[in-house]
Amino acid sequence: MSTTYPTSSEEERETAIEAAAQAVQRGGLVVLPTDTVYGIGADAFDHAAVQALLDAKGRGREMPPPVLISAATTLAALATKVPSYVEALTEAFWPGPLTLVCQQQPSLTWDLGETRGTVAVRMPDHEVALALLERTGPLAVSSANLSGLPAATEAAAADGMLGESVEVVLDGGPSPKGEASTILDVRGDRPRLLRLGALSVADLDTVLEPLGVTVIEDEE
Repeated sequence: MSTTYPTSSEEERETAIEAAAQAVQRGGLVVLPTDTVYGIGADAFDHAAVQALLDAKGRGREMPPPVLISAATTLAALATKVPSYVEALTEAFWPGPLTLVCQQQPSLTWDLGETRGTVAVRMPDHEVALALLERTGPLAVSSANLSGLPAATEAAAADGMLGESVEVVLDGGPSPKGEASTILDVRGDRPRLLRLGALSVADLDTVLEPLGVTVIEDEE
């Protein structure tokens, strides 16, 4: 069963972050707030913990979780052959609701599922999430919900669906956006839209067009 920790005050937040970080280090699962929706997280390098995350959601290995990071510079340690336009995207939209699917570094020893050599990476714009990530390093994080149900935008909803599987729930209040991130595949000369979310294609193209690049949408 999970324990829910408030994060309203500085003292509460420190207690909550420490409890969550210790749970992650033990191989446990935690629920954390982000700028989009609540997430369920595990140590990205702990194979058993990542499998437990997928099991908790009722999700198969064919849908590997994204990885959340606390600094844009960490991307270079996780991804390789990153096109030059990605720097403009991360400068403009990280931290924020943009997930980038990259070719993963071949030296990584994690097992996120059937990734086909890719890794989806995001830096969330939420101080509680970032504080936890600074303690733990990269976390495999998927939306906090049972597969097929809407993603939780409040801690209580996440706990109701996943409380039996997680150790710690960080209550950061209602999700600021309540909408999932936009996902781009950035393995090519132009980024390809995989999922439209909180960022529009127009938002992205405003940053990319000065570089002579635009987002490829499905109809192209």
